[in-house]
Amino acid sequence: MKNCFTRPIDLSKVDKLIYHLPDGPPLSLEVNGLEDLIDFEMELGDVCDTSEIDGVVHFFPKGNA
Repeated sequence: MKNCFTRPIDLSKVDKLIYHLPDGPPLSLEVNGLEDLIDFEMELGDVCDTSEIDGVVHFFPKGNA
């Protein structure tokens, strides 16, 4: 069973979002100025937040809908 209550991500510490495409190369996106457009709660997938260490958040989407 997956925990629905996850720790919120502080986007003020995030410099880069790496979106790992299901069957392709990862897509890297600089977050500066895009904080208002990113909402991880609306996405289906897994998030690996390493922003405290290196300023990067990795997103792994579920499926290929």
